[in-house]
Amino acid sequence: MFGGLAAATAFDDATWQPKLALDLEGGTQIILAPKLEGDKQITQEQLAQAVSIIRQRVDASGVSEAEVNTQGGRNIVVSIPGKADEETRNRIESSAKLQFRAVLGASDPSTSQVIDGQEVPNPPATDDLESTPTVKPTDGSDMNWLTPHLEAEFLSYDCKAKENANAEEKPADQPLIACDTDGNIRYLLGPVELGGDSITDASAGMRATSTGASTGEWAVNITLKNPGKDAFTEVSKRLYAINQAAAGQQDPRSQFAFVLDGQVISAPTMQGIITDGKPSISGNFTQESAKSLADQLKYGALPISFTVQSSDEISATLGASQLQGGLLAGLIGLILVVIYTLFQYRLLGFVTILSLVVAGLLTYGSIALFSWSNGYRLSLAGVAGIIVAIGFTADSFIVYFERIRDELRDGRGLESAVEAGWKRAKRTIYASKGVNLLAAVVLYVMAVGNVRGFAFTLGLTTVIDVLVVVLFTHPMLQLLARTRFFSSGHPLSGLDPQALGAVYRGRAQFRAPELATKKTAGASREAAKRQTIAERKAAEAEAASHGGSERVGAGSSSEKDS
Repeated sequence: MFGGLAAATAFDDATWQPKLALDLEGGTQIILAPKLEGDKQITQEQLAQAVSIIRQRVDASGVSEAEVNTQGGRNIVVSIPGKADEETRNRIESSAKLQFRAVLGASDPSTSQVIDGQEVPNPPATDDLESTPTVKPTDGSDMNWLTPHLEAEFLSYDCKAKENANAEEKPADQPLIACDTDGNIRYLLGPVELGGDSITDASAGMRATSTGASTGEWAVNITLKNPGKDAFTEVSKRLYAINQAAAGQQDPRSQFAFVLDGQVISAPTMQGIITDGKPSISGNFTQESAKSLADQLKYGALPISFTVQSSDEISATLGASQLQGGLLAGLIGLILVVIYTLFQYRLLGFVTILSLVVAGLLTYGSIALFSWSNGYRLSLAGVAGIIVAIGFTADSFIVYFERIRDELRDGRGLESAVEAGWKRAKRTIYASKGVNLLAAVVLYVMAVGNVRGFAFTLGLTTVIDVLVVVLFTHPMLQLLARTRFFSSGHPLSGLDPQALGAVYRGRAQFRAPELATKKTAGASREAAKRQTIAERKAAEAEAASHGGSERVGAGSSSEKDS
């Protein structure tokens, strides 16, 4: 892990320190104000929907620990950790509504025009041209929308001109002239037939044949809800009929344009009738371009347009002192765990300490790697999740150590007790960590903002805890069980049979009960209490075979030399 981090630091923009979130580092604040006509007001439902979509946009860009809130009941405030890159800014500021419009005409990169299937080489004069259709159009593909004035405007429209970089928002029931995102193709579009809010999901994936086999071609899969689903069925019938009538010739009117922020992000040709509300867009997609289009379709359906009111750099809301306070709290918790384990388990407690060190290194390395590869940022809530994990990690060691002690009390040797104790302890550890991980996953999925940071570090440390117990703590105890110090039950080992009250049958030789002094009387009574029924019967039988010379009662114990 640290080797990979070193390579990423040397050859990429990774750093040895994890990136910090907004509350610890500061960042960029963008305030969006709604575009409202006349005395219209934005409703709270529209505002909540816009907040949700913008938050999804930010998350889709890989930015973590971002905050999206409302201000004054009309504005939206987006706060991003660190300096926002251009792509993230575009995702946030590209706030126009997503619209679906039929294509009436299009031009190719060589600037020739195709309208109603016919190429028009030169634009007509625009003076005194009629701008109102003489015949009322019947649908989005009806060429009666094409007035002489609109035709002339389309033919003279320059996509490269700065003032035409983004088409002005037109009424939904009127045609629109717009260009593709590269500015190479201009489109004459009919009125809006579907809104972006009809899309419930959009994802990129490999295109499959009717038998389920992959074609190796990337596609964008869309899911529509009613009433958009039914409306799209009628659109697909109309456009597919136009495509069939073209008899293999390219007719722009068989295309359906997706318009976002005044630009055509895609204009696929209708290749069939879609009745299930699940159209698929295919073409010369790469994995990246397919995912980008899917994100635009999924997260572009704002209920109302916004404009950027301000964009400023902001300072950390908590600062270094609060971070130091959180780290101090974690250090105090760690010291308390160390004191407890050393008091309870003597030198065996150093296994806990070493395991915590290994877990800490893995956690730090993982967070640093996620900061580089996934844009993760550590917030104060994330620090809290790591601190809580110290206690959860110590739980695993306590369960394991106590299982070993139980096996020793039953008379096993240390090596055997380690293996038997592990078989019993790991089931408990897996069940406990499974519950912790489930809680972290549910919290991460259901929550937003800093709470997700807490859930992420909690889940990460839970997985690391299991890895450390399985790959470090258990093998370490297997090695220690073979040493003379621990296998002999030294009083400082934490496995002293007198303290445990065990009938120890390991390799070691222990004092006979008749040599026990008053100092061990309490331990002997404890041992007698912990004896199993079978062991007591065996002791009584042995005493009887010696003619009653030894008595086994409530106040003594019988031990066998091994």
